[in-house]
Amino acid sequence: MNQRNRRRTRATLRDKPPKMPDQAVSQQPSRFWYWMGGSLLAAAAFLRLFELTLKPLHHDEGVNGIFLTNLFRSGYYHYDPANYHGPSLYYFGWIVTTINSVFYGKAGLSTFAIRLVTALFGIGVVWLLLCLRRQLGTFGALSAATLAAVSPGMVFFSRYFIHEILFVFFTLGIVVSRLRYRETPRPRDFLLATASAALLGTTKETWIITVGVWLIAIPCTALYLRLRESSFTRANAGQNADTPGTPRLEKSLRTPDWSPVRLYGTAAALFIGLWVVLYSSFFTNFPQGVYDSVLTFGYWFRTGNSSPHDYGWTKYLEWLTKLEMPALLLGALGIVIAFWRARERFAVFTAFWSLGILAAYSLVHYKTPWCALNIILPLFIMGGYGLQQLYQSFVGRWAFLPLVLAACVSLYQAVNLTFIDYDDDAQPYVYAHTNREFLSMVDEIDSLAARWPEGKQIGISIMSPEHWPLPWYLRDYPNAAYWGKVVDSSQPILVVHQDQAAEVDRTLGRRYRRIGEYDLRPGNQLFLYLRRDIQP
Repeated sequence: MNQRNRRRTRATLRDKPPKMPDQAVSQQPSRFWYWMGGSLLAAAAFLRLFELTLKPLHHDEGVNGIFLTNLFRSGYYHYDPANYHGPSLYYFGWIVTTINSVFYGKAGLSTFAIRLVTALFGIGVVWLLLCLRRQLGTFGALSAATLAAVSPGMVFFSRYFIHEILFVFFTLGIVVSRLRYRETPRPRDFLLATASAALLGTTKETWIITVGVWLIAIPCTALYLRLRESSFTRANAGQNADTPGTPRLEKSLRTPDWSPVRLYGTAAALFIGLWVVLYSSFFTNFPQGVYDSVLTFGYWFRTGNSSPHDYGWTKYLEWLTKLEMPALLLGALGIVIAFWRARERFAVFTAFWSLGILAAYSLVHYKTPWCALNIILPLFIMGGYGLQQLYQSFVGRWAFLPLVLAACVSLYQAVNLTFIDYDDDAQPYVYAHTNREFLSMVDEIDSLAARWPEGKQIGISIMSPEHWPLPWYLRDYPNAAYWGKVVDSSQPILVVHQDQAAEVDRTLGRRYRRIGEYDLRPGNQLFLYLRRDIQP
């Protein structure tokens, strides 16, 4: 009788679905999970959308904005491999501005609309981190998403119309989709990972760094786990050893719907299709645009070794120490725990990813603050993993304390950076940003145009060689001419660089008077001149 009962018990245990190690929640999403996840997304949305037009555009935003303006108005865009990044940002921008123009007409092409693109992708990064619940556990996923939601860098650059936040989103999109495909090999997840990979490659040339780090991290992970030969790894050799959440389904329950030929063939067609369509500008620049997507690495390797953005290998650590200390500390905690336990394959892989991406970007001479987002992304994941392990250990609910402290510190820095000191060059992420006084000059030009009989048809001579992002703000002024030097002019308005002021006063002073001086960015000041026969 006892033997029969034992056999029944073993059969029941075999048929019973595996439990989640995170005993704080059931296998199904709880009301707590929905409330917390929704609150994080709402907080992330507020930080990224509130007063989105507060700070003037950065130089790079202005350049990207003009590319989008040409695409929006004339349908023209061709990829330039020598100076600018991939096409995905502009086509996503075209979608948003086109939808916006349905409601606002010509005004649909606005500062809010173009920044809305990156703000939405920034919110999407938080959402994707929540999608790692099965890998990190409930508390771990919420912790990783919290770190990203209030990260000064993630908030600040989500409000920039530049490529980096899209790059981070697609990087994480590959990881999340690939993990889901490993659990239940649905063709949809594999194709989502493929589409994310193609869009990553069409966003920025630095995809080669991320992929290179992954290709090193994968064998390093396998080798490290094999060398450790922990009892947990051996006991779970046929299961998913990389999730503190729900284990992978048994192989018999994971039969794919498609044959390998159909799956890989469709994925290859999707990848090539997206790559060719975007780089060829929907075949208006075919095949040159596709060739340029490969030739670009020759330009960027030269740029990476010699540029005005050349810094020592410690520069990223200096920047992150000042504004991302919570992510650094919690990420380091997660890395140590992952290597020490050597049980969860995904955790060990992400630990190698974190160290590898930091090393790769540190060794490249070319450094800009927004590239640091690629470094802190895996640190968010490792921070969430580390806190989850503390939560499940003797620390228990006390693990909330370091999370709350980290969130408060990051939130304070994010609010201060985003809404107060956004043009203070002492801030690491404020990298030659346009001064807020610049918008006063734009307002003055708009005011003069409003009183001019022909409105925005007023003539403007921009003599300053340093003028970005002015072309974006004067995009509706067809008679704005950019000379880059002092020229003889009879236009009502002149925009002059500080170094040109003496020459302009000497040669054109009889006809023009200076009406304003405005800081453009550190080391650059613009002077506004008005023809003397016009009342200011």
